[in-house]
Amino acid sequence: MILVAAAWLALRGSLPGIDGEASAPGLSASAIIERDAQGAATIRAGNRRDLAYATGYAHAQDRYFQMDLQRRTAAGELAGLIGEVALPLDLRNRLNRFRARAQRSLAALPKDDRDILQAYADGANAGLASLRVRPFEYLLLREAPQPWRPEDSLLAIDAMTINLQVSELRRVLTRGALRDLVPDDLLTALTLPGSHWDATLDGVPAPTALPAVPATRPDWIDTLARQDGIRNAAIDTPPVIGSNAWAVDGRHGRDGKAIVANDMHLGLRLPNVWYRLTLNVPDGTGSARRVSGVSLPGAPVIVAGSNGKVAWGFTNSYGHFIDLVALEVDPGNPRRYRDGKGEWREAVEHGEAVAVRGGETVQLPVRDTEWGPMIAAGGKHYAIRWAAHLDSARDLSLRRMESATDVPSALAVARASGIPAQNILVADDAGRIGWTLAGLLPAATFDPEGFPVTAAQAGAPLARLPAGDYPSLLDPALGRLWSGNSTQLSDAAMQSRIGDGGANVGVRSLQIRDALLAREQHDEASLKAIQLDDRASWVDSWRDLALSVLDDEALRDHPQRRVFRDALRDWQGRAGADSAGYLMARTFHLALYDSWFGALDDRLEDIEPGLSVRLASSRILPLMEAVARAEAWRPARYPDWRSFMLDRVDASIAELTRNGEDLAALKWGQHNRLNVTHPFARLVPRPMAGWLSAPHVPMPGDLDTPRVQMPGIGASERFVVSPGEEEKGFLTMPGGASGHPLSPFFLAGHDAWEKGRTQPFLPGPPLHRLILQPSK
Repeated sequence: MILVAAAWLALRGSLPGIDGEASAPGLSASAIIERDAQGAATIRAGNRRDLAYATGYAHAQDRYFQMDLQRRTAAGELAGLIGEVALPLDLRNRLNRFRARAQRSLAALPKDDRDILQAYADGANAGLASLRVRPFEYLLLREAPQPWRPEDSLLAIDAMTINLQVSELRRVLTRGALRDLVPDDLLTALTLPGSHWDATLDGVPAPTALPAVPATRPDWIDTLARQDGIRNAAIDTPPVIGSNAWAVDGRHGRDGKAIVANDMHLGLRLPNVWYRLTLNVPDGTGSARRVSGVSLPGAPVIVAGSNGKVAWGFTNSYGHFIDLVALEVDPGNPRRYRDGKGEWREAVEHGEAVAVRGGETVQLPVRDTEWGPMIAAGGKHYAIRWAAHLDSARDLSLRRMESATDVPSALAVARASGIPAQNILVADDAGRIGWTLAGLLPAATFDPEGFPVTAAQAGAPLARLPAGDYPSLLDPALGRLWSGNSTQLSDAAMQSRIGDGGANVGVRSLQIRDALLAREQHDEASLKAIQLDDRASWVDSWRDLALSVLDDEALRDHPQRRVFRDALRDWQGRAGADSAGYLMARTFHLALYDSWFGALDDRLEDIEPGLSVRLASSRILPLMEAVARAEAWRPARYPDWRSFMLDRVDASIAELTRNGEDLAALKWGQHNRLNVTHPFARLVPRPMAGWLSAPHVPMPGDLDTPRVQMPGIGASERFVVSPGEEEKGFLTMPGGASGHPLSPFFLAGHDAWEKGRTQPFLPGPPLHRLILQPSK
């Protein structure tokens, strides 16, 4: 009992002080941190440097451990804090030497940006020091937190770049493996550049026809997949992340106002990736501009939101940022490789010491070629050429959105910023809207289709595309803009400047576009309704295909097939939590994927663990639709198409009931149950784990509905806002402001996010006020 009481007191002691006054060494004048009933912070200070200091203070009070994980993930230093379990991730990320790159990037920043990062670091360390007891995660680990450094804020940006872009590495590897495995016509079909699902921003209609089925019959079709059950039926398999954003101009918005909506889809955890923040930014004239939205703990900027003149939101661009150069390496000297002229060169070797908590330090030799670091995969050697390796890939330029006054100035800020390349959609208070790419675009890539190249094929050194060459759209004729991570432009020359690093098939974008065009006028409520749209149009053809064979003859002596058929018949077209029909149709689609691609996935897995057809192409759906319509690719073990389809229905039923479930009682929400927890929920006794988790409730939505939702993936925020009328906007987030389970803010606001209710975009009246006073 004494130990329990001591632990409780220590846990309570790590809660921050959020009222009164606190000494703040490094401030030039007093600064104020206010928090409303949900813990949303509003910060006021007399200059931008002090504002950064107070932002760091607040972030550290509520989220220091999260900040620490971000910088350590990017730098490949997690194992030094949490042990050997993180070593594989550290070895993968340390290969990029992001800490050294962040240090170089920091040195190249303008002095005022360096000063702001230093002030933020000083504030973060003061906020950490203000806690009577170190954050509870460090108590559990029996470790002391390390101070925050200015370069760590740039590493937080690198952590987001890894999260958003690193999947392209496996995409390029898989494309190379497929090229070695299959004939050219099958390779073309498996790597489609576009389809009838596309909804590009420049208004050119997508093709209506399905792709042609290749003449070559795949030689893997008659081989049974090794996997027991249906591949990817377990929906907690980590999918590719993405986001939605759209904007309507003043002609189509409420009262002549332009409006932006944004929901960024990321991994869901406690605390949430974002932190609600309002900054009152001094403008140098004695006044201040209110900038409100979401911030990333670790960085002193509003990432997405509104400054009263412009509002902006992001989606991942899925551009082409990673090239792989196949290398011939000297067997007798792993540092030697042949360059583009066939001559031997020696890589520069960096000895990276990866610390492991409770274990011995691991020495990692990083060998840098003229294109980038060497890796070995699939029995081959490659050099990684990644846009994130440029020094300009990380900086503080996004903070200049604070002073943008209209769409053109906001787009200019975006194009110059050092963040992972994102679609940015902007609206201003004059009713204008626009789109461009924010962050770094490479000037050229080695292979536009994303296949590995030989050293002889490798081109110019890595460089940044000039800002004037970025694709942009301003004041579109339709008066609407939309993005759901799909291909942005039908203009091939312009789209090539972005490339395709795994753009979404377009189902979400198409559905969002059609919803925007279905009304002449929109307001905040109608745009929020699109964010919560769980209609699943992509499943219609698979439902119809299953129903086409589930006739009376097929149902005779098959009661489970009847249940399956009835659920499909009753389906209302939504991925609702209470929908049985969606679950059946979705599983049937996966059963067909297994028949057509499961054995090929096995071959790819034999080449390199983790490779799959879906990594090579995000457009397998239209190919499957074409194969189904042509009744092609029937495995030889089935006498006819009908028997093939009925077997896939039976396989779906077997998958859904493999653990004794009652098919008639199954609903989508039972599979799509929210799983949002703190990383330490698995490290504490089960009775305590509930303190570190949000309720595990059934949820509507899926990956290819506008309401993107899976157990651990979903909208990391949802906002709808018109610049200058923020009081009419909405903003909700999973989790709460604090990462501390005893804080009243730990889950504050989560219930509204979960249930799709609206909450004000702006913070409520301040209930807590902390005044930071400069040290005497």
